[in-house]
Amino acid sequence: MDFRFRICDFRLGDVMHTESATPWLARDYVRDVSSGNVTDELANDVYRLVCRTDLSSPGFCLVNLGSNASSESLRRFMVSLKRQLQEVHQARRQRELVFLSAARFDQQTTTKLHRDGGPDECFLVLGYEPSEVRSEVVLADYSRCARDMRLTPNEFLEQHNPMFGPGAELLRPYATRVEAFSNEAAQVLLINNSSAALSKDGTTWQGVLHTATIVNPCDDKRRVVNSMMVASVPLGTVEPVSLSEQDEFITTTTVRRRGYDRQHLTDDQ
Repeated sequence: MDFRFRICDFRLGDVMHTESATPWLARDYVRDVSSGNVTDELANDVYRLVCRTDLSSPGFCLVNLGSNASSESLRRFMVSLKRQLQEVHQARRQRELVFLSAARFDQQTTTKLHRDGGPDECFLVLGYEPSEVRSEVVLADYSRCARDMRLTPNEFLEQHNPMFGPGAELLRPYATRVEAFSNEAAQVLLINNSSAALSKDGTTWQGVLHTATIVNPCDDKRRVVNSMMVASVPLGTVEPVSLSEQDEFITTTTVRRRGYDRQHLTDDQ
């Protein structure tokens, strides 16, 4: 799909609305962290970029750990980052951040723009390991598009879901191809996966949709995605993923299949 177009025209009743949208630049959302350490400065910066409550930030962030980070150190970084983001969230919103899931997948299926299932306020933490399988990632600001069409994000998905209809055309001007995404480095992509409507008090998270195009899928190679979903919940909510399960996520060597069988690879499940 060609996401280079900048202008989207559509009719709202008798009103013609034209929205000019410019893709985010790499400097707006890429952070290099070769040390692998999660500092307070990094946590606050990532929170600002991802956990947006208006449309002035991208709603996503790519953290580059470089080509020398191991699989385990990548996952340890992801869990550490979530825990420090929780401290930021508690201070700003007086709410908790909890894991809803944490798993590893071999993901080599091209997807359409979509929102992963989850509560109204949640984000994804996707840790990509270096791989010979190349891919491209695009994020689309459907919350901004919905606002411009005078819809809520949920109403936009109900009426123009790009998974099942022509909604992708409406989202073309709102899409950013993640230019710095690389199969040669360990990278963490955080994506605001929310569907909440803009609130008058400016507190609800504004989500984006995402898609991945697999350039050269290969049955004998891995494209490992370490996937976590994190949700905003009231204080005192019990973490659905226990500490022991979090530790298992960090240290396991097992990779789950997605949609196909690779029993000849020893880490397959």
